[in-house]
Amino acid sequence: MTEEPAGRQRSPARRAGQSGGAEVLRSLRSLAIDVGIPLGSYYLLRAFGASLWLSLALSSFGPAVRSVTSMLGQRAVNVLACLMLAVSVAGIGVSLLSGDPRAMIAKESIVSSVAGIAILVSVLAGRPLMSAGLIPWLTRGRPDRTAAWQRLAAGSARFRRLELMFSTIWGCALLADCVVRLVGAYTLPVTTMAWLGTVLTLGAIGLAILVGGVAAGPMNRMITDGASQAACE
Repeated sequence: MTEEPAGRQRSPARRAGQSGGAEVLRSLRSLAIDVGIPLGSYYLLRAFGASLWLSLALSSFGPAVRSVTSMLGQRAVNVLACLMLAVSVAGIGVSLLSGDPRAMIAKESIVSSVAGIAILVSVLAGRPLMSAGLIPWLTRGRPDRTAAWQRLAAGSARFRRLELMFSTIWGCALLADCVVRLVGAYTLPVTTMAWLGTVLTLGAIGLAILVGGVAAGPMNRMITDGASQAACE
């Protein structure tokens, strides 16, 4: 039996790391397709002067395809894709109600409001939507950390509360963005809200990331401890 040259040998830890990295990339790719691309295309189209209706309609094409192929091919519901599709459909419906400039600005808050409400509803249902983005970051795609997450999610009440808290923070931040944008739409000049609306949304996302660390930090430590304990057994 020939041995693999030393320079080409890969340790189990290295192979696990490469497998974990590939898992993270797969998770991030899925998030980018389901959330990043629809949102990015929406704001890009708006920046180039496309109407609210057209921007929402075109950005909803990807989530619609993902939702249908997921249900037909995998016989499962792609929750994130369905959420982005619901946001777009709701926005298209509301955009047909008025042509008033202030109303048009106010309507853009539908993106934040529908997403925020959906996230909070998922918390009440015990299936927090934001966990889909949190899992790859906290587990880093490593099998031992993924197993630790699964054990904690199934057996730790504190971990579960933190998981629900993380999504609650994001849902509340998006709803707050909606309220602030609505108030600004009818109290500030239209020319100001034309650019301030995007700034407010980015600020809400940044705030959610910052405050979300209150939940994500302890969860990360629990996962690290759980993976270390399992390795010692």
